[in-house]
Amino acid sequence: MSTTMGPPLRKLVLTIHLVISIGWIGAVIAYLALDVAAVATPPTDESRAALLAMGFLAPAVIVPLAIASLATGLVMSLGTPWGLFRHYWVVISLVLTVFAVAVLIGHLGDVTALARSGQDMTSAPHTAHTGDQQGSGARGDFLHAGGGLVVLLAVTALNVYKPRGLTPYGWRRQYADRTQRTRGG
Repeated sequence: MSTTMGPPLRKLVLTIHLVISIGWIGAVIAYLALDVAAVATPPTDESRAALLAMGFLAPAVIVPLAIASLATGLVMSLGTPWGLFRHYWVVISLVLTVFAVAVLIGHLGDVTALARSGQDMTSAPHTAHTGDQQGSGARGDFLHAGGGLVVLLAVTALNVYKPRGLTPYGWRRQYADRTQRTRGG
């Protein structure tokens, strides 16, 4: 039989997980807003500030929230009857979250380069940074962040609706748990 958290601890961990996960979504939305500001304006102090803020927001806020969301999600799945591999929705949520965290961490170099382009705008004349140069990098970043937001919203929907469907492992565990209960174990 699996070990599960008692209701008070489960609610505490769930609250922490929800706050962190919602914070991750909010930080990605803020990042997208900065990305739009950087692309929509010609190279000015505002677009430079947006690029610099993006360079700070990703590693200092988004990455820690992403890792904490993954960690608390694992704790929730391992400490509740849902389990980590019993239900398809949990497995899909895990895979999508790991994918999102991996892409995010792999993309940090590009974010740093974008932020550096914002720093370079102060030392070089604005004519050296055309809208095309700045915009092309930011548009690519918009695709990463926008795609990440879609993945996070899909994970959220899965976790709210919890579609039915046990994995083969889940069926075996369910059968073993029933057998153990009927034997009085």
